[in-house]
Amino acid sequence: MAAVNWWVSAFRTGVPSQISEYSAILSLGNFIGFVIFIGVTLICTLSSKEIMGEQPIFSCKAHVFHIDPKTKRSWVSASTAAVSVSFFYDSTRSLYRIISVEGSKAVINSTITPNMTFTKTSQKFGQWSDVRANTVYGLGFSSEAELGKFIEKFHEVKEATKLASAKLQSNSSSVTPATSANVSPITSRSGMPSSEQDLIDPPNSSMINSNVSASNNPNPNANMISAQNSVSSVSSSPLPGSCQNKTDDELKNAVHSRSQSVSQQSTESPQHQGKPAQLGSTQAGQSAEMQLKYENDRLKLALAQSSANAKKWEVELATLKTNNARLTSALQESTANVDEWKRQLQLYKEENARVKAKYAELEAGKIAEGNSEALRLRVEALESELRTRNEEIKALTMATKNKDFVALQKENTELRDMLNVVQEQLELALCANKVQKQNLETLNARLAGFIQDLVTVHREITNTLQT
Repeated sequence: MAAVNWWVSAFRTGVPSQISEYSAILSLGNFIGFVIFIGVTLICTLSSKEIMGEQPIFSCKAHVFHIDPKTKRSWVSASTAAVSVSFFYDSTRSLYRIISVEGSKAVINSTITPNMTFTKTSQKFGQWSDVRANTVYGLGFSSEAELGKFIEKFHEVKEATKLASAKLQSNSSSVTPATSANVSPITSRSGMPSSEQDLIDPPNSSMINSNVSASNNPNPNANMISAQNSVSSVSSSPLPGSCQNKTDDELKNAVHSRSQSVSQQSTESPQHQGKPAQLGSTQAGQSAEMQLKYENDRLKLALAQSSANAKKWEVELATLKTNNARLTSALQESTANVDEWKRQLQLYKEENARVKAKYAELEAGKIAEGNSEALRLRVEALESELRTRNEEIKALTMATKNKDFVALQKENTELRDMLNVVQEQLELALCANKVQKQNLETLNARLAGFIQDLVTVHREITNTLQT
């Protein structure tokens, strides 16, 4: 692709001497062969490093979780048990990675960026969002101390990433000494005095800077350097045995000799230097796109959390409704008991009236004195019992009115107030969710516009190549 870009730039600038000058050196077939050689060499180097194993910067044991890609509201266990989670330094691209492998499955493969944030959500659990992997990783530790060590190392690596990115942008045209290819800037800085730490760049930073400055150079030799850098971004995969059997020294020597020959040829055409303005605009566009993706992911998490809170409020509202129904039932039962006591009082009054009427009839009929005395005693006993029952009914009625009934009414009023407050909170939460959804739709539309612009640029380049 770099060769095609150079041919297009040559035709646009109208410099046919470029084609005649380099046609014998970099024909399309020779360039493809060179790219294949560089790709196989770098892939073999990466695979040999994976086979021999690089030393991690920091390792710990933790349970790994991924956020559910469908609901975005729950965690899915990615490991069956506590696995080793390690920080590695990719010296080829000057990147830091968090990698965890269980058996033959990579449960974590996250590249740390300056915008990443590790959030401690509980005493032994933390999470971070990876925009490139389009997921959220969660780690559960056995103790809070281990979580604290992981957070400290995460912040240290993040700061190192920021420092490397800042130096890459500020020193894009300078050549700085590189450290060992297998040593991370963190480990190399830890063994040096504080006065020298600020002066050491990450490994291969000069090579990265030269590749970035030459990415927009129409010189075909400079394009070969950018092609070599792009080939190194290919993810490592199982390779044939012939590639794995090569030693690291032979592969490094081959790559080094080819890169030196290319760099020597690139100095022969100073007229075709890269355009820093175009490089800056490209980096700004990529940074804006990554920022939009990060904001989109963060809003998705906020929306998921708000939805979870809305569900909690709905459950609390249902509980309050259940308690209100139970208290209403108790109040109705108490009212029914009062009605029953009133009915019994009315029966006692009617019986008393009948007894009095019978007593009057007996008095009128001049019944014998003995029977009259017995009836009188019975009437007195009934009257005494009636008074006792009346007092009990009055006491029960007053107690019900003064205590239970008033308390139930007060509690019912409080529950109604709480219900109104919860309903207002639920409405506010739903409005917030609606606003967040609108923001997400706006960001999605902007991202779609950017993608459409990229598709238009790609179509124009394709048409240019075809013509």
